Amino acid sequence: MTSPDTAERSNPPRPRVRTVVIGLALIVLAPLVITGAINLQQFQVVYRNKVESELTVMIERQSFIVDSFIADRLSDVRIIAREHPIERLRDPDFLRQVLNLMREEYHGAFVDLGVVNEDGIQIAYAGPFNLEKADYSSAPWFELAFSKESYVSNVFAGLRGTPHFIVTTQRRVGDETYIVKATIDFEYFNALVEGIRIGDTGFAFIISRDGKFQTNPRFEVSLNRSPYAEILDGTMHADRIFIADGKDLLSRPSIFTFAPLKQGRWLLCYQQETADALDEVRKMVRLAIVALLVVATGALAVGYFVSGNLASRLAEADRERTVMTHQVIETGRLASIGELAAGIAHEINNPVAIMVQEAGWIDDLLHDDNPTSAENLVEIERAVGQIRTQGDRCKEITYKLLSFARKTDPSVRAVALNDMVGEVIGLTSQKTRYANVQIVTELSPDLPEIQASPTEIQQVLLNLVNNAIDAIDKPGGTVTVVTRAEGHAVVLEVRDTGAGIPEANLARIFDPFFTTKPVGQGTGLGLSICYGIVEKAGGTITVESEVEQGTTFTVSFPRESPKPAQPIDPTSEREGP
Repeated sequence: MTSPDTAERSNPPRPRVRTVVIGLALIVLAPLVITGAINLQQFQVVYRNKVESELTVMIERQSFIVDSFIADRLSDVRIIAREHPIERLRDPDFLRQVLNLMREEYHGAFVDLGVVNEDGIQIAYAGPFNLEKADYSSAPWFELAFSKESYVSNVFAGLRGTPHFIVTTQRRVGDETYIVKATIDFEYFNALVEGIRIGDTGFAFIISRDGKFQTNPRFEVSLNRSPYAEILDGTMHADRIFIADGKDLLSRPSIFTFAPLKQGRWLLCYQQETADALDEVRKMVRLAIVALLVVATGALAVGYFVSGNLASRLAEADRERTVMTHQVIETGRLASIGELAAGIAHEINNPVAIMVQEAGWIDDLLHDDNPTSAENLVEIERAVGQIRTQGDRCKEITYKLLSFARKTDPSVRAVALNDMVGEVIGLTSQKTRYANVQIVTELSPDLPEIQASPTEIQQVLLNLVNNAIDAIDKPGGTVTVVTRAEGHAVVLEVRDTGAGIPEANLARIFDPFFTTKPVGQGTGLGLSICYGIVEKAGGTITVESEVEQGTTFTVSFPRESPKPAQPIDPTSEREGP
């Protein structure tokens, strides 16, 4: 059968382990979580700045490419208009040769070429559409083209019914002015812009200042939503590259980047979901969470095993401390028995002497000439009665001594304090007679019981009463034992009229091995044992003393039982089950 102390060693207290594990986890993980959160926040800010910087550089580069493409195509038309006489430009075959050359050179960027006179009539045309003699006099771009030396239109459908835009340049011949115009392939231009993308959700497109798409966006876009609406109505100025935050049509947080084109008449727009743009941050957060979980798991595992081992050691230390405490108490009891031995021996000696004397008298009567006479029988009966009386007296004395000397039982049970006081006073009666000390009791008749170990409370009472008797020098004095109930406590007072304790010694009075008695007359363990027993019972012990006035020890016990510790038999390792 497993003993209680063995069970305690093999099953350390779970709450203590859990507390240590939680504490260790907080100590290890709290700084890690705080530091990780700060680092992730800083990393997010730095990475956001990096993304914005990269977007700015990309949009700046792409806007330069788009502007350069338009400017180069316009320059090509200018060269054609300036380098060739108007007669040749009016020749469709010549225009066709030039168009084929330009399409080869620029991979189909040009769709067609044409010459338009002041009346808006296309007098020469080369291209895939049937636009010879087309009348552009009512076209929105016509007046603008004739009012400027060079002109780039917005994207429009026009007579051909498909999206395109034109670049034009003027050619003056005498009093006549002609426009040489070229149509730029929309698909070619759209692909140039559509290729601007980063990540899975990034896309670019071009809009005009009046809110018309100049290229097709990769995903659906509403120009009535922020920040497009603010740019188009002039609330936000877009005369330089800038970045704004907003939400797309699905209300997902997104990053918007803008750059002006065609001297601010167009806007190159770039849009990307914030989560996609900051994908590295998400990866870093996931990695940090995984690392934190790994560290947390490791810390909890180590904490569990370390705290379990620690709890086992603490349980073992508690067990050893409890065993040592019982051994100290037993040592104190043996010391007290030693102090009582002389008085007990003298106490027993008196009845034994009487019994020996009465036995001798009976022997004399039995050797008388007439031992069975009525007078002798009465005397023998009296002597036998006296022997029986003195034997009972010896039995009572030895019973009290054996009761005190039996092994300490730490089990907590109800204790009648007044009964304990009576037993201890009986044990010390012989000592008080020799010391000329009178013991006075003031015991409350309705005193509640306390919850404690009876043998331990007996030890406290005996130590306090013995110390009080030892503190009184000749010619004698008084020891007063008082019990009373105060609120939720039961109070015991032991007062003496002795020499008192110097104030310098009061602070050390409960220290182990500290004694004010002469050498060889005290172990210094009595009050220390009392202090430990009272503390374990959930009570308090205090001392008040004045030199030449006496000393009062006050012990307060709670009526309710303290949470009992598992009883540990200090001899359990030596004795069998």
